Amino acid sequence: MPMMTLEMSATLRRLSVPSRFRRGRSRPTVEALLEEIAGLTTERQGLRDQGINGSRLEHNRVMLAKKQWELSHALIDRYL
Repeated sequence: MPMMTLEMSATLRRLSVPSRFRRGRSRPTVEALLEEIAGLTTERQGLRDQGINGSRLEHNRVMLAKKQWELSHALIDRYL
């Protein structure tokens, strides 16, 4: 089996990340992401308190997961 080159590895990473989790050109700060996550969490709790299910709750879940993913990468960038 041939050794994987850095270029091959980068290509595989790009292909394996769902498009909604790909990083954009602008990179929010860790602090900004923490605020967005807090807001989305509060919104999610409100939706559940109101008994709202379905697409609004799912959209919130996806946005929350995306922001958490961005936070992970922002922390990696900060401490790398």
